[in-house]
Amino acid sequence: MLTTTVVAREQACTRWDRYVLSHPGGSGYHLMAWRRVMEDAFGHATFYLMVTDEDQAVHGVLPLVFLSSRLFGRLLVSMPYVNYGGLLADTVEAQDALLKAAVDLAKQQGAAHIELRQSEVLGLGWPSKQHKVSMRLELPKRFETLWEGFPPKLRSQVRRARKAGMVVRSGGVDLLDDFYRLLARNMRDLGTPVHARGVFETFLKTLPDETRICLVSMAGQPMAAGFLYGFREVLEIPWAAADRRHKELSANMLLYSAALEFGCGAGYRVFDFGRSTPGSGTYHFKQQWGAKPFPLYWYYWLSNGGALPEISPQNPKFRLAIEVWKRLPITITQIVGPAIVRNIP
Repeated sequence: MLTTTVVAREQACTRWDRYVLSHPGGSGYHLMAWRRVMEDAFGHATFYLMVTDEDQAVHGVLPLVFLSSRLFGRLLVSMPYVNYGGLLADTVEAQDALLKAAVDLAKQQGAAHIELRQSEVLGLGWPSKQHKVSMRLELPKRFETLWEGFPPKLRSQVRRARKAGMVVRSGGVDLLDDFYRLLARNMRDLGTPVHARGVFETFLKTLPDETRICLVSMAGQPMAAGFLYGFREVLEIPWAAADRRHKELSANMLLYSAALEFGCGAGYRVFDFGRSTPGSGTYHFKQQWGAKPFPLYWYYWLSNGGALPEISPQNPKFRLAIEVWKRLPITITQIVGPAIVRNIP
């Protein structure tokens, strides 16, 4: 007989992390460390559901984050802001127990929907989206092998940045201010609110061995930066930004080349460029490095049975707000943006 419980935050619950690490579909975002990030950095309530048998052996887990705002409503997501998360289970019975508990929780919290971000197909009757893909590149042991396979134009762009005098540094909190200034400007230019600086500081301090910042600068001026997160054999770049005022110098190309070189040297076997819409500009940018698309499956439970939610910049109803945001001073977006984006999963 299986029992589903909500794991309290104060519980160390090493069984949870052991299960995630033993499951082939487990990601770093499933681990308890990300619960602390979601609660401490964003201030969200979390509900971590775990299924066990009579011997207390774990057969499934589902981390859920509760987002609530007047603008976007009340929703449960696994996991917001990132590409992965969702449900892990050994059996259909354990999966069904977790889904039932999640729906009961959604009804208790008055959530309009549940969103599960899965990297594999789940056999359930929930509606789903397959509008995004994860762009991944297999890494060789030697970066030189990768470099030799890059298109000539790409190699030329990387060399251009180096000839301009750009240098690459890697670090943590010491590089956070430079990274954040670049990110804030880039997000403003895209018309998208930016997370608070403290969010990334929490990432770096909570996960010091798994996270780092890669910074490209020229004559002491930050030109491009990426936030790297490593788990198992995969190195991911969830956030990256470059100063578009100097686009012709190709700082972003040197950034990605340096990140890939670090990944090879550190022993990672896969570089995850993040998610993209097939055929989009970011899709082709990642594709030129040799990245291949892997489908993502986002499943939904809807309280009213209506249309699937569309909380994204592609939604036409946000078009005017995006254009207005692009014209705001960066300092204003840094003050106002975090309160908005914390409720956009």
